[in-house]
Amino acid sequence: MSIKVNVFTFNALQENTYIVSDETNECVIIDPGCADKAERQELEFFIKQNNLKPVQLLNTHCHIDHVLGNAFVKQTYKLKLSIHPVETETLRSVKLYAAMYGYPNYEETEAEIFIQEGEKITFGNSVLDILFVPGHAPGHIAFIDFASKQVFAGDVIFKQSIGRTDLLGGNFKQLKHSIRTKLYALADDFVVYCGHGPKTTIGMEKKMGYFRA
Repeated sequence: MSIKVNVFTFNALQENTYIVSDETNECVIIDPGCADKAERQELEFFIKQNNLKPVQLLNTHCHIDHVLGNAFVKQTYKLKLSIHPVETETLRSVKLYAAMYGYPNYEETEAEIFIQEGEKITFGNSVLDILFVPGHAPGHIAFIDFASKQVFAGDVIFKQSIGRTDLLGGNFKQLKHSIRTKLYALADDFVVYCGHGPKTTIGMEKKMGYFRA
């Protein structure tokens, strides 16, 4: 059986939070952006109603809109946060600007597990491979399910667009390299779940995206 993907669009920046599960009901939570009580209750209710068991908390990168729910998920489900080691400073810097973005009550949390390209995330009967794709953020990673041809790309690529590179640690040349050499190396029929907006495919982005192959 293939993995099941459920998406929740949270916070003022309209960030996509993903719950990825399989037939065992174990799941991983990718980029929890739930910023207030209502959004956190929505996430918790879905997990409870579907009898899911969260076993991994993953960040593709650590900009504020992708980490607002980290503390809640860690505390509620007794999970450790996994990020790429290069994203440590990006995560720690959130507390410095959270109030300016309208989140004065942001709850800071640290990562306990550091993951890199070549390693794998396992849950239930499923495996996610890790791809290092910097450019939007210095330690940005993507998670790939080769079995069902799906990739969780964070803010590297969007439908006919790309992640911004004008934030601290951003690098346009790196982003272009990540997309062309890493994501575009995947088959055209891979579905891309983005950090914002609708999903797309590798083939569509090669033909109609910002960087056309």
